Amino acid sequence: MINNKPSWLTKKAGDQKSFFEMENLLKELSLNTVCGEADCPNIRECFQKKTATFMILGKICTRSCKFCSVSKGIPKAIKAEEPSNIALAVKKLNLRHVVITSVTRDDLEDGGAGHFVNTINEIRRHNNPITIEVLIPDFRGSKLAIQQIINAEPEIINHNLETVPSLYSKVRPKASYIGSLGLLKQVKEKNKKIITKTGMMLGLGEKKEEVLEVMKDLRELDCDVLTLGQYLKPTEEHIDIEEYITPEKFNEYKELALEKGFRFVESGPFVRSSYHAADVMENIEMN
Repeated sequence: MINNKPSWLTKKAGDQKSFFEMENLLKELSLNTVCGEADCPNIRECFQKKTATFMILGKICTRSCKFCSVSKGIPKAIKAEEPSNIALAVKKLNLRHVVITSVTRDDLEDGGAGHFVNTINEIRRHNNPITIEVLIPDFRGSKLAIQQIINAEPEIINHNLETVPSLYSKVRPKASYIGSLGLLKQVKEKNKKIITKTGMMLGLGEKKEEVLEVMKDLRELDCDVLTLGQYLKPTEEHIDIEEYITPEKFNEYKELALEKGFRFVESGPFVRSSYHAADVMENIEMN
């Protein structure tokens, strides 16, 4: 464990008015965001730009990953009006790109895949044109659930590996590295037009060689987009930070990832899976 947060991890506060306007809209429509529930350091910047990552299926997760600050426990019933409320929020915000994620719902037969599909369809029904990105859980490895998402044809399907295989038992004890790779593989095999994306946190004790090996595994599956960011410990109960990765090191990882063939890479201390998400579509379309 290390202390003394370095200077490059200081974030400016941002505009308060825009932040509260966004918060009020979310409260008005009874919507959750991963920005708020996961204590994202970029929340004020993103809310100021009128963008957010909507979190469906409630805000209580059935898993207890050691890095995440989202609440754990017994989830409440799904809100049937949630997809239409998100579609309305997207319209009010005039978004060109929207990201939908969720808590993990192992208590549901399909893991919530059907609710994802309903949300995608509602957004498309009320907003045109728009590009949709979904950041999905592993659905306990259910190929049927994953196929439901693929059939809905969001432009981007994102599923985070989070860390290197050697740290899975510590960081993601209820998840499987091979299973997560299999999810990304299934997407590309079933629909090559869908952009596949994944993200990792650094600073948990991983070695450079391990990060490069993960990049290799992903490119063998033709994964398109990679995000790399610094792990920040939410509370004393969470996993310790083993290292603060310098901006220079993040830049080095970005160059190495691009050399391996990723179509887009976002790498830096404050990068999160959905940070500057719209840039992916813009850059890939230009190339």
